[in-house]
Amino acid sequence: GSGPHAGAIITATPQGGMSALLRLQVAAQGFPVDDVVATRLVLETAVAEALANMPDPSLDAAHAILDAMDADELTPAEFLVLDAQLLLALAEASGNQVIAATMAGLRTAIESYVLAGVERIPDWDAAATRLRAEHRAIVAAVASGDATAARTFIHDHITGYYAAAALSRPSA
Repeated sequence: GSGPHAGAIITATPQGGMSALLRLQVAAQGFPVDDVVATRLVLETAVAEALANMPDPSLDAAHAILDAMDADELTPAEFLVLDAQLLLALAEASGNQVIAATMAGLRTAIESYVLAGVERIPDWDAAATRLRAEHRAIVAAVASGDATAARTFIHDHITGYYAAAALSRPSA
């Protein structure tokens, strides 16, 4: 159209789902690591189970990321960014927009604590080899329709890194 009321309107504050996502991203930077990990366990095990129960889940993006993670020259930071992308790709493949948006909103918090944990892992090369195998096992369980294994593998993947990086809360 034309005239004084025509054209695009730009607002200073986002609306709806985008607003919630941006608020979550900002808030997630201050969440305790234990809370982020607990939330990941709830969301990502549900995603793995849902995907494994789908008749033909779309795993092309996950396979492409797995292949990219196999590059030997990746720094730990580059590897862990791909790790986060893989888990987000699985959430997106589940088709649950709320879970995918929540995972995207938590991404900064997740990347922050996993990167901090790298410094606590004495043998990064061995850890990266283990993580690659875990990722492939998760995707294989999903592809084969084994929901129990998919849930278990993703749970063990998250808690295993958390423990290996010495990020767990000291016991009383």
